[in-house]
Amino acid sequence: MKDRIIDLSLERRRSTLLAMIGIVIFGIVARVSIPVESEPRIEIPFYVITVVHEGISPEDARRLLILPLEIELKAVEGVREITGTGAENMAMVGVEFQTGIDLDVALSDVREAVNRAKPEFPSTTEEPIVEETATTDYPVLQINLVGRNTPEETLYAAARRLRDRIETVGQVQLAALQGHREEFMEILIRPEQLATYQMSVEELYGALTRNNRLIAAGAMDSAQGSVSVKVPSVIESTADLLDIPVRIEGDTVVPLSDVASVRRTFKDRASYSHANGERSISVFVYRRSGANSIETATAVREVADGFRDRLPVGVNMFYSQDTSQFAAKQIVELQGNIVTALVLVMLVIFPAMGLRSSLLVAGAIPVSFLFALIFLWLFGHSFNFMVMFGMLLGLGMLIDGAIVVTEDAERRITEGETELEAYGAAAKRMFLPVLASTATTLAAFVPLMFWPGVAGAFMGYL
Repeated sequence: MKDRIIDLSLERRRSTLLAMIGIVIFGIVARVSIPVESEPRIEIPFYVITVVHEGISPEDARRLLILPLEIELKAVEGVREITGTGAENMAMVGVEFQTGIDLDVALSDVREAVNRAKPEFPSTTEEPIVEETATTDYPVLQINLVGRNTPEETLYAAARRLRDRIETVGQVQLAALQGHREEFMEILIRPEQLATYQMSVEELYGALTRNNRLIAAGAMDSAQGSVSVKVPSVIESTADLLDIPVRIEGDTVVPLSDVASVRRTFKDRASYSHANGERSISVFVYRRSGANSIETATAVREVADGFRDRLPVGVNMFYSQDTSQFAAKQIVELQGNIVTALVLVMLVIFPAMGLRSSLLVAGAIPVSFLFALIFLWLFGHSFNFMVMFGMLLGLGMLIDGAIVVTEDAERRITEGETELEAYGAAAKRMFLPVLASTATTLAAFVPLMFWPGVAGAFMGYL
């Protein structure tokens, strides 16, 4: 069979040349189209469940949110460890599964367990969020907005507008803000006015809660006879909030403005962000799964640079933690290594075997690499440092095989055979030895494919 293939490739030289040209063209297309990452995306058997409940304390979060989840998750098959963290306004539960488990089944089981636990949550708890974990779930770019003398609300508004623009980029999955304080409405109740209308704090709280335009989301503080109700800023202005009717009796309507005042303020700071020693608000950009990190960062930079002219006076913007630059540097280094290998091969082989042999051996390197990229593209893999490392490991085997075949062909030519006869006979004679030599080298890496866990998934890319 192998002899027939070799004979056909020599008899139909134009078809063989056309096939090689096709490999080069499709290899270049694959190189342009394939996602580029600094490391391969490895799904980790670990899931994070986030439950938000405004106003809940860490102790209540553990009792009302974490415990119901833990009870249901313990019944899930394959769970190795469950961890829970209660915090102000939220709870987080981490679920780690045993290695080798079907990740799709595990994710489905976790979601079912969360759905079973939901009826035990307080009625005002937000919908739980179940998130998968992968090795590439990190931001590809961080954009920092700095304004030393800029009011906080102005800087926050600019950051929100920038975030909204970035999220319109097709490759972007999420643009998250950090270092900001969310703005909301604070209602300051006047106790004397409540007494005039014979209205209790509970009645006022209930009227605000039942109103379809907003949901009350804070704790009441009645110290010194004053009670504050914190409400998320989901309406256009304070005037809209003050116009909300809190009591209707016949033709008499009592608006909120008769019993309370409203002011805009900020929630307690949940995160801090400093850039170059100054207070800042940062936008962390996450790309979609399978998106090219370099193209994503480039597209985001174009959008952000176009937003510079819209920044308030005194606000500066700069980039940091651009992981796409690291990936791009790796690619440049690999391409440089390939060029270096081509030059070194020609310099080493040329004195001993001549120009023709050195060109044949050197030409096999880029064609083989482009052929490998086609398969990476077809099977949905990314171009990452593990793939590059594997290619460099295979470079030595590739050169050795090409030199062996070429040297045998050159020997036959000196013995009087034609070039076609010599290279055909050399390919047939050296096919099995080269195959065996390559197989013995590859055999040393086969056990890595069966390594369990995340480490095995990484090494499998070799």
